[in-house]
Amino acid sequence: MEIARGLPGIYGARLTGAGFGGCTVNLVEEKDATTFMRGLQEGYRLKTGREIEVYLCKASAGAEARLVNEK
Repeated sequence: MEIARGLPGIYGARLTGAGFGGCTVNLVEEKDATTFMRGLQEGYRLKTGREIEVYLCKASAGAEARLVNEK
């Protein structure tokens, strides 16, 4: 999260993963997503000497409940 907070386009970062090595979820301006991902990978590599995987996801409307008319 420390690395993410210093990168362009970040709105917020949250640590998650239940303590098993950890993950972050980062909310980033869409136009900055690619630059953010590269910066996160490079920053982590410089700080820890380890590689990370970064996944790009896009928010959607999610699941909806619909009523089905029974006949």
